Amino acid sequence: MTPAPTLSAELRTNLTRWRRDFHRHAETAWTEFRTTSAIIGALRDLGWATIFGPDLHEASARLGVPTTDVLAGARARAVDQGADAELVEAMGEGFTGVLGVLETGRPGPVVCFRFDIDANDLNELADDSHRPFAEGFASVNDGAMHGCGHDGHAAMGLGLASVLTGMVADLTGTVKIIFQPAEEGVRGAHSIVAAGWFDDVDLFVATHLKSDDAKGGVLTGVDGYLASTKFDVEFSGVGAHAGGDPEKGRNALLAAASATLGLHAIPRHSAGASRINVGTFTAGEGRNVVPRTARIAVETRGETSEINDFMVARAADVVAGAALMHGVDHKVTVVGRADTASPSPELLPFIRASFTGVPGVAEIRDTGGLGGSEDATAMMKRVTERGGLATYVQIGMETSWGHHTERFDVDEDMLAVGVAAEARIALDAPEFLAGLGRA
Repeated sequence: MTPAPTLSAELRTNLTRWRRDFHRHAETAWTEFRTTSAIIGALRDLGWATIFGPDLHEASARLGVPTTDVLAGARARAVDQGADAELVEAMGEGFTGVLGVLETGRPGPVVCFRFDIDANDLNELADDSHRPFAEGFASVNDGAMHGCGHDGHAAMGLGLASVLTGMVADLTGTVKIIFQPAEEGVRGAHSIVAAGWFDDVDLFVATHLKSDDAKGGVLTGVDGYLASTKFDVEFSGVGAHAGGDPEKGRNALLAAASATLGLHAIPRHSAGASRINVGTFTAGEGRNVVPRTARIAVETRGETSEINDFMVARAADVVAGAALMHGVDHKVTVVGRADTASPSPELLPFIRASFTGVPGVAEIRDTGGLGGSEDATAMMKRVTERGGLATYVQIGMETSWGHHTERFDVDEDMLAVGVAAEARIALDAPEFLAGLGRA
């Protein structure tokens, strides 16, 4: 293996600076205008080509895009917070994220790295016991907080681009870095895949920081991500006076309540793990009005895509039955989805070797499961279906607070680990693939 690159003190400082800037200006799915603008500027300064806006996405494949009003507000806020107005305008109706491309001019494989960039729908803890608040980089945006480490991921992506720019004379082929929007809710990968940006990728690595793994613990191939479908159900009934003429009403709230109970009563699947959850329920207009509208937000999960499909089909039956029983209309809208995908077994020894000896790495394991869901699996599947190799790497931080909580924080020491190891992957991938007869 090529020796792991030594990161300069300046780059380490930049990793922290980038991460804290993204953290302070957290933006949720499809509203990452400022984040995307900052990444584009940094990549262009490094000499990378950038693909963004509608060119990055197949518009019809986007899921769970916010309303026009929400997007307009997010664009204005991004510009107020320092984003390049022309870049924000070019992103239009939430076409956020960016693909950075480094062409070496020499024959070789296409190696691609993915880092997600969106925040969670959370309000960050405003207390001196929380380091980002105490040190002045807590989120300034209401309802948006980096509670899953994507701020660190975005910083790692820029750090990787910086290192590879300095080593371009030693690279061959093409390096791509995807800064993906809208991972939360498993919404953002599908439109990038559908646009064809993974059709030429020979080796793909997605990366995630993990709070509850030992610091420096590396998992070379996360396995066991559950397939998932996220959908909203809107029930539309008929309003009426609850005391004067209730018989004239058609109660959407009762339909949604019946559906909620029925959904949680769906039998679990014998072939593997299955999940269902109604996460939110909103309904009605007033105490003395038969509720004419109701909405529930639902997710299913399955150990395999087939199990998840079973849960979705049963859920559709339950929802339709509840609507029929109460005489209301209903509409189902899919707002997110993810399949299962396993890492390429032949790739894992190479990933292990790439992390071996990197300062900060304490332990390396080859496979393990999480039980959550991830839309990077769509990227993995496209790469492997076309003969490439793919994996999902986890880097442990052993922080005190779990993901998706108001106290979450990143161990910034681990950012350099990802950058150094993955620069090594880019450098050594051509020889590795040639040894497998895949060059």
